[in-house]
Amino acid sequence: MDKKRVFVDTSDMLETAARAIRCAGVIAVDTEYDSFRYFTEKLCLVQIQADETIWLIDQLAGLDMTFLSGVFDNPDVLKIFHAGDNDIRLLKREYSFSFRNIFDTHRAASLLGIRHLALSRLVEEYLGAVIEKKMQRSRWDLRPLSEKQLDYAAMDTAYLQPLYSRLKAELLEKGLEEKGRRLFDEMTAVLWRPKEIDQGGYRRLSGYKDLNPTQKERLRLLYHWRFSKAKQINRACFLILSDQQLVSLAGVDNASLAKIVGPGLLSAERAERFGPEILSLLTEGAPTASFSFG
Repeated sequence: MDKKRVFVDTSDMLETAARAIRCAGVIAVDTEYDSFRYFTEKLCLVQIQADETIWLIDQLAGLDMTFLSGVFDNPDVLKIFHAGDNDIRLLKREYSFSFRNIFDTHRAASLLGIRHLALSRLVEEYLGAVIEKKMQRSRWDLRPLSEKQLDYAAMDTAYLQPLYSRLKAELLEKGLEEKGRRLFDEMTAVLWRPKEIDQGGYRRLSGYKDLNPTQKERLRLLYHWRFSKAKQINRACFLILSDQQLVSLAGVDNASLAKIVGPGLLSAERAERFGPEILSLLTEGAPTASFSFG
């Protein structure tokens, strides 16, 4: 990668980045977000390559990103993404941006009939470069970011412009440019949607069939409580309780706080945090209407 990368975490640095980005006729865009540990995806970094610089803009630094509205909505500026649906959704959710004139290398490659659509595979096939893709679940929400993280984030936009040139040429050669344009225009309309609970998902958990009717009802209550609690504190459901813990807790008859703490059940820390609520569900039940499933 022969482009310079700059980490942007102050207003002064953002002003410099904004001037460069506004002047570019073509930019490559990517984001890093954590959808693994959080109930609602946490946007952590926005990467924008303009000319020979990749600007890594820290989304946790409280910076004013409104300058990008005039860039993303400008039909005279080409925005290149790879599998950019989620990037666009999150940027719309966070900043109410709108998008015009985009090109997506993932969609373009798919339209061309290419089977292996990962960015690393396309870059290797078309450009002969190797991208290491080993940090997808890196802790992008923690600061400071390591040099390896910054290199990884920058790499995701470093090759998009030359890859775009190759793919666009193939679309033209095969008469697929207009079809591609329609696909890209459809992407600009995607919207972020909040998670909704799978109302009957508890029935598909391993061990459900071994429970008696009373225990199955407890499992239903626990399953819905976990979703509501995860949404409330913005943590992934599995970080509240695992599926197996839900089933094991539902099988505890004549529950007491002592009975629901132990291997496969609650740790001492989770018992202190969630024990009274869980015990209430196991011993008294609760109407479904008391939970928020939005």
